[in-house]
Parts: sequence; C-alpha cells; structure tokens
Amino acid sequence: MVEFLPLFMFAALGILLFSGFPVAFILGGVGLGFAFIGIVLGEFQFIFLRLLPSRIFGGIMENLILTAIPMFIFMGTMLERSGIARDLLNCLQVLLRKVPGGLALAVTLMGTILAATTGIIGASVIMMSLLALPVMIERNYNHELATGTIAASGTLGILIPPSIMLVIMADLLSRSVGNLFVAAVFPGLILAGLYVAYIVIRCWINPSLAPRLEDNIGPQSWGGTIVMVLRSFVPPVVLIAMVLGSILGGLATPTEAAGVGAMGAVLLGFINLVLLPWMGVKEFVLEAPGAGIGQDAPEVGSGLRNTMRDYWQVIKGVVDATAMTNAMIFGIFVGATLFSYVFRRLGGDDLVIEFVNHMGFGPWGLLFLILGIVFILGFFFDWIEITLIVLPVFAPIISQLDFGDHVSKVEVTYWFAILLAVHLQTSFLTPPFGFALFYMKAVAPKEVKIQEIYRGIIPFVLLQLIGLALVITFPDIALWLPRVLLN
Repeated sequence: MVEFLPLFMFAALGILLFSGFPVAFILGGVGLGFAFIGIVLGEFQFIFLRLLPSRIFGGIMENLILTAIPMFIFMGTMLERSGIARDLLNCLQVLLRKVPGGLALAVTLMGTILAATTGIIGASVIMMSLLALPVMIERNYNHELATGTIAASGTLGILIPPSIMLVIMADLLSRSVGNLFVAAVFPGLILAGLYVAYIVIRCWINPSLAPRLEDNIGPQSWGGTIVMVLRSFVPPVVLIAMVLGSILGGLATPTEAAGVGAMGAVLLGFINLVLLPWMGVKEFVLEAPGAGIGQDAPEVGSGLRNTMRDYWQVIKGVVDATAMTNAMIFGIFVGATLFSYVFRRLGGDDLVIEFVNHMGFGPWGLLFLILGIVFILGFFFDWIEITLIVLPVFAPIISQLDFGDHVSKVEVTYWFAILLAVHLQTSFLTPPFGFALFYMKAVAPKEVKIQEIYRGIIPFVLLQLIGLALVITFPDIALWLPRVLLN
C-alpha cells in the first residue's frame, strides 16, 4: 500500500477539487497531508520539508521568466477597461458587414487580436460576452452560433502568443519562452482560421442565422471610415505587433516585451480616455451615422480635469484586477510546487514510468494516452490545474521518447507542449465544468439558455480537435517557424 501513496494523492486531489475550496490550498494541503503520512510510514523524511521554502522562492518568486505574467495581465485588462476592445469590435463589425456572419467574424477576429494581449480566459470571455452577445441577440443572431463563437474565440488567449500558459509551460519544461511563442503562432492562427471558415460557410448556407449589419449604421463616408480604422483598429494592432515583433525579431525577451506592452496599453488608454475627448473626438459608437468624429469638445480646463480623474480611476481598477489575478495564479503555483515535490519524493515518477512500461505503450500510444487523460481532465478542471499536474509527471517521459523521422528528439518537447496547448482549448468548452461556459452564462442576457450554450460549443470543440490532429500529423505547423527564425 505504501508504494501506491502517489495514486492516493491523485485520488484525494480529484475528490477535493470538487469541494469548491480554493485550488491553491487544495494542492498545497494534499501535498502537506501526504508528506506527513509519508513521514509516519517512513517513506518521507521531515528534513525534506525544509527544502520547500527555497524551492518555492528560488523556483517561483525569483524566476525572472514569470515576471512577464503580471505585465501581460495588466496589458489585456487595460485594453478592456479603457474601451479600446469595445471600439475594436465596433470597427470590425462595420468593416465586415458585407461578409456572411460579419458580426460573428468580427468577434472571432477580435478574440484573435485580444488573444495576443492576455491569456486570462475568464476576462476575455466575460468581456466579449458583455460587449458582443447583447448586440448579436439584438441583431437576431442564432443563439447557439453567437455563444459558440464567443466562447471559442475567447479561449484563443491561452495559445496565441504572448500567452501566459506558454510562459508557465516554458518554466515547467525548462525550455525557451521565445521558442514556444514562435511555435504557437501558426497553430493559433490555424484554429482561428477554422473558426472563420466554419462561420462563413454556415452563414452562407443559412443566412438567417446571422443577419447582416444595415448599411446606414456606422460611418457613411470614406473619411469617417478611415478615422474609425485609425482610432479603433490600428492602435491595438500596432501594440501587438510591437510586442510580438520585438520577441520574434530577437530585440527583446518576453519579459521585456511584456513591459513594453504594459506601457503601451497605458499610453493607448490615455489617448482613448483623455487626449481624444479633450480634442473633441467623440466616443466611437455604431448607432449614429458618421460616428467616430465629434465636434463638441469639452472645455479644456474642467474637461481635462474630469477625464484625467476618470483615467486615474481606470488605472486603479486595472491595478487591483491585475493584483488579484496574479495572486490567484501564483498561489496555485505555490500549491502545485508543493504537490509535485511531495509526489516525486514518494516515488510518483517511478510509479508512472513502471505503469507505462507494464502497459507496453510505444511512443505514439503514450502520447495519445496523455492527450486522452488531458481531454478527460478538461471536463472537470481548469488549464492551470491540468498543466501543473500533468507536465511535471509526463514531460520527463515524453522528452525521452523517439518518434523517428516524424519529430526529432531535440524538438519533441516543444511539439508536445504545443499539442498540449492546442488540446487545452477544449478544457474551457467541454461540459459539465467548461469554465468559459460558466463565465458566459453569468453575464449573458436571460433569454440565452445554458442548453443553447452547450449546443453552440459542439462544432467548435470538433474544430479544435481537427486543429490538434493537423499539428499531430504535420509537426512542421509548430516547428517550421522556430527553425527559420531562431536557427
């Protein structure tokens, strides 16, 4: 029975995760609990616990790679709170009005763009649900198409770089963050492309699912359209290009690029909330023809003071939200570090390897076994728990596998990380505990039923599995760009 203590750890973790208690405390508590059980049974020495503080502070708190996380969170939250994300959605609606499912495509493209600003899925899904879902319902969009599009597009943030999940994976795998970022570009864009193709084809076959935007809504002249694009589309795209371009071009590390992104978001927020209103440029809306160009500027004195005060309140709110989200993520880091440390000390690694050898799985069999486990875990847990539990256990085994000419041993760890990242998209959408579905339902209008949300995500889960199959079959989708840019 002593040999199976690691299995009992996983069983206890699986049961307690359903208790509703904070995940960080569950991970840490299970780890400490089994550490003391191991001490009693003679399988764990008390002195090992003295190594935990140095492991936590040296491996997490002093890790320079992880300092990119709060800055990426700040960047994405700032773009949301300053209204830049809302203006981007309105602009994309106007530009895509002639395309079947134009508003759904606008949501998908907006999700793709915002994915390059933050990996906090809850914030992305809630923001797009608040901004886009009422508008889609008002324009008589099919509820299932609308909810599925928003949920799937909102989950792209954990894959498309700069992604917080990729930063965490790189740290757990002791691999380059920049290499993982580059490897994730094409898989992320392929998923977004699959969403776009599905929406266009389905809405072309059945236009009643997605009525088009009326021609009299939005700017009515080329000048107004140009102003709309310059104000609402160009700034976030330029910011993202600066962040990703500096990483891909080797000009900055991901941590430095995150700082650039955070500062750029502050400047864009200042322009959108202070400078443009002071200059007399009205807020961009769709309801009135010619929207986006205003004539009635506030008085320079009182108007500037008011906008500066509002901007300061936005900054304070963004800092608070960033601190709370960052504390949650790093709390889970600490708990997961404790859990994985005790798991290994109790012989968990040896138990897993022995199980794999006993089952006789080859490289491909083990790969599909891991992906199957991750898919099942995705029905119940968030990506953070899955990543921090699965990677420390299986990554050392995967790195030693030989896939022959399909993937070289040097690149197999990067390939596996991207496969896992693509696969984890489904963890947000699969019921009964698809977190993106709960986020959406919490803020959706009353007429949107949870059954419609569940039915709406089915096609997008299938599209995600198709994307996963493509990356498995054609590894160069993930590995070609790193070879070109980084070798």
